[in-house]
Amino acid sequence: MIQLQKYTWLIDTIRRAGKISLEEISDCWERNKDLSDYKPLSRATFNRWKDAIFSQFGIIISCQRAGGYLYYIENPEDIDEDKLKKWMLDSFAVSNLISENLSLKDRIIVNQIPSAREHLATLLEAMKENRVVSITYCAFNKAKSYTFPIEPYCVKLFENRWYVLAHNITYNDIRIYGLDRIEKLTITDERFCLPKDFSAAEYFSSYYGVVTGYDLKPEQIVIRAYRDHIPYLQSLPLHHSQRLLEDNGEYADFELSVAPTYDFVMRLLHVGAMIEVISPTSLRKTMKGWISDMYNLYKND
Repeated sequence: MIQLQKYTWLIDTIRRAGKISLEEISDCWERNKDLSDYKPLSRATFNRWKDAIFSQFGIIISCQRAGGYLYYIENPEDIDEDKLKKWMLDSFAVSNLISENLSLKDRIIVNQIPSAREHLATLLEAMKENRVVSITYCAFNKAKSYTFPIEPYCVKLFENRWYVLAHNITYNDIRIYGLDRIEKLTITDERFCLPKDFSAAEYFSSYYGVVTGYDLKPEQIVIRAYRDHIPYLQSLPLHHSQRLLEDNGEYADFELSVAPTYDFVMRLLHVGAMIEVISPTSLRKTMKGWISDMYNLYKND
């Protein structure tokens, strides 16, 4: 893991600088005491890392000789267009940045993702070889746990919880399981064939979150954001299909093509009166039902 941290540190240092000399890279490296132990970065080590980065990530670090031998990322689009690669590099970059500033540990607040510690590594190992895993699982709405085999298709991080989308062999059904509710996970010797037409990105493309549901299809949904919440939706869209229809200053209407699942409804309720569902009528009624139930909880205060 420490070697991977070094590679991602180098990638991030060059990305942030745009163009940078080896001397400047070495100075930055030397100041990062947790990784460098205050030792400079030699040219031989730099060249080894540069080759390893190309081999492992496909990222090309080139040198511009005119103007003082400056290094730069030749193919930044390979990072920007690969969501997983960009997320991983950004995560490591943040980790490296925090490690450089551990003296501020009491002033840096992060969220814990406990489900990643115990089962994620084992699950990914099984996914590499398409092996069936046996899990002992206790859902939130169940009184006891059950043990059964699954074929893990993909994993997804959502709201600080890791989930696995898997084929439940017993019920011959595709289901999603929270890793934090898995009590025991064992890799078996049995292998499975991942469907040739399966795409994790495509499977979740019509949904917000992890709750999918076969009875809910994507709909054209129009939501209205009022004043202060407009820039929040513009800077961080709810869904990749989101597009702006109108912005008159007082409110902005956005259209999304997404299934109105439980996760999506909860996300809309999360911002209260700052968002209104304009259409379809069925979703307005669903929202009204939740809001009415909430009102009943407080109406006697």
